[in-house]
Amino acid sequence: MKNINNGKKYSVRKKKIFRFLLSAVLFIVLLFASMLEYLTLTEFKPAPSDRLAVDHGNWELLNKGETLKVLTWNCGYGALGDNADFFMDGGRGVMTADRERVQSNLNGIMEASAQMDPDVILYQEVDASAARSHFIDEEIEMINGFMDEEELRYSSAYADNLNVRFIPYPIPPIGSVRSGIMSLTGAFTDSAERIQLPCPFKWPVRLANFKRCLILSRIPVKDSDKELVVINLHMDAYDNGEGKTEQTRVLSEIMKREAEEGNYVIAGGDFNQTFDSVEESAYPLQEGKWAPGRLETGIFGEGWQFLMNSDVPSCRSLDQPYAGSDKESFQYYAVDGFIVSDNIEVRSCKTKDLGFVCTDHNPVLLECVLK
Repeated sequence: MKNINNGKKYSVRKKKIFRFLLSAVLFIVLLFASMLEYLTLTEFKPAPSDRLAVDHGNWELLNKGETLKVLTWNCGYGALGDNADFFMDGGRGVMTADRERVQSNLNGIMEASAQMDPDVILYQEVDASAARSHFIDEEIEMINGFMDEEELRYSSAYADNLNVRFIPYPIPPIGSVRSGIMSLTGAFTDSAERIQLPCPFKWPVRLANFKRCLILSRIPVKDSDKELVVINLHMDAYDNGEGKTEQTRVLSEIMKREAEEGNYVIAGGDFNQTFDSVEESAYPLQEGKWAPGRLETGIFGEGWQFLMNSDVPSCRSLDQPYAGSDKESFQYYAVDGFIVSDNIEVRSCKTKDLGFVCTDHNPVLLECVLK
């Protein structure tokens, strides 16, 4: 009798454990389904093109024949300084900076930018509201940072690249993110437009991913019926390569169309690709590290200048923090630069070595003259 009773108790205990496990699995499935439904209902679905609000800070027209300085810089949303690594690049970091460090990084980016005194600034990875940057409105921070006696030094336009209510991965999760690209122009800007780029991701991965775009700014040129068209861009990093290729194709079509109108055209930003005019030996890819794409310049046809200075790396790997690392064996990249129409005389294009203190990218400064 004793053995029979013990057997019954064991059987009851097994049933309770099974029911508990089944309930737990059902709860997780229900939670996952609810999250998918929430993300689907709140998915950011931008229009193919949208006119952007331009905060005007300067009403003077751009002059031909004067040196024009254009700066591009990926800001790493203020949280990817030399202390940071990032899980998508083989590191461990998710929340990579406290609020004080984010503010310090932003201040450093603005101070370094001001020292270069650019006429046009193209920033990427600027958080408008995100858990990862402690909900600091970096767009407003940038605008305020370029105020002179309560007057804007630059006209500004901002466009979302990533707008997700909750990114559920990894653990701890990234959380909510609204982030984008920002263009600042020292001369009067007539208009700015957000142009949607192809998204390589399918549902459900698409729900918590980037919806990449361009900012196309039109800047009138004094005593001319032509415009300076400046395009700010940040292409996909973690696609299978097809996304970047398709986004590059769309960029080329827009630039060709503008050049055919006789306009001056400059596209700058983080391509997440190395131009095929840059020797692959400049920064050999190490095994297991994130790999940039290879931008085939031939897709643009004739009449374009491809500017990517590999003397100094424009980006560093995020598989480990930069501070305290062996700088000689670190993985570097050249992925930031410019594509410029041939009616613009290029004087120089240099990557500035700022040691990746404030962000995982170095700024690239173009000096040119409209012919």
